[in-house]
Amino acid sequence: MCKMLQVSRSRYYAWQKKPLSYRSKSDVFLIEKIRSVFLEGRMLYGTRKIRKRLQQRNIIISRKRITRLMLEANLERRVKRKFKATTDSKHNFIASPNLLKRQFYIEKPNLVWAGDITYIPTQTGWLYLATVMDLYSRKIIG
Repeated sequence: MCKMLQVSRSRYYAWQKKPLSYRSKSDVFLIEKIRSVFLEGRMLYGTRKIRKRLQQRNIIISRKRITRLMLEANLERRVKRKFKATTDSKHNFIASPNLLKRQFYIEKPNLVWAGDITYIPTQTGWLYLATVMDLYSRKIIG
C-alpha cells in the first residue's frame, strides 16, 4: 500500500502513532453530546433543537458542524407525519339514503351487496383498493 500511495513505511507508521488532533478529540466529545440530546428527543430533533439544547448545557456549536457530526455518527432524524384528514363530511351535497339500516344478516344470496374503499401508501404513491361483498355469504365478489 505504501508503494501505491508513494509514502515511505516510516512516514506511514509515524502517521499511525500520531495522537488525535484537538479538533478530532472535540468531535468525538461533541458526537457523544449530540447523540445523547438526539436520543433524549426520541430521534425527532433536528439541528436547530439540538443546538438549542447544547447551548442550554453551555456548549456552543454551529448548526453546520452539528450536521456534519450527525452524518458522521449516522444519526438520522425521524420525521413526524402530519395528520391529513381524508374525509370531508362538512358539505352540502345530497347523501345517498341508508337502505340497509344496519341489518347485516341477509337470508338470500345476491340480495344485498356492500362495498368499501381503502387507501394503501406505497413508495410510488397511493393505491386505492375497492371491494364489493355479498352480505349473505360474506365473500368478495368484486
